[in-house]
Amino acid sequence: MHIGVIGATGGIGSRVVTEALERGHHVTAFSRDATRIDEDRDNVVWKSVDVLDAVAAVIPGLDVLISGFQPGNAAKDIAGTVALSIADPTVYATAARALLKALESHPRTRLIVIGGAGSLEIEPGVVRADSGELLHATLDAIGLPREYAAAVRSHRDALNVLRTSNRLWTYFSPAEDIAPGERTGRFRIGGDQPVLDAEGRSRISMEDAAIALVDEAELPRFVQRRFTIGY
Repeated sequence: MHIGVIGATGGIGSRVVTEALERGHHVTAFSRDATRIDEDRDNVVWKSVDVLDAVAAVIPGLDVLISGFQPGNAAKDIAGTVALSIADPTVYATAARALLKALESHPRTRLIVIGGAGSLEIEPGVVRADSGELLHATLDAIGLPREYAAAVRSHRDALNVLRTSNRLWTYFSPAEDIAPGERTGRFRIGGDQPVLDAEGRSRISMEDAAIALVDEAELPRFVQRRFTIGY
């Protein structure tokens, strides 16, 4: 397959590139400034792209486009990404609209959007992103400013934007606790509720998230649906 990855220098995106290459796929890796990339692996081409402006031009030839778009580069400067997300909390929904617009002329290209966990149902009908009290408590616990709640809701809004579309989209909500770790290949898949481990935690490594994303690219199970994973 020919897989495009937006945010290919990010924590999850970079691991998706590696996972796809190791499975023998061709990858076009997108970054805001690909001229800075020093790449010597086979079957990967780096290109610069502005998700909010010129996505349609880079879609031809792609079977699947996986978007890990974030403002800034969270892998290198998480504080910068948080600040940019607070400054323009509508950016994730805006990016979703831009991606769907770009796909209008390429309806057979599948889109997988890496989103947030805040839109998952923590109880039947209860979504953390919809509750200021629950959301603030979570942000306090993980050390993020409460103003970031607007960005969490923007991820939720991006999912709602996708849900109004008839394009071949999939939305991936990672586990609530996601960080660099081990590639185990052993995880469980869920839909609109977080997958919890024996201790009641929603957690996954970025490496295993990459496995799940490339699995979905290879064998679509969640077209026009959201999915999540966890241990």
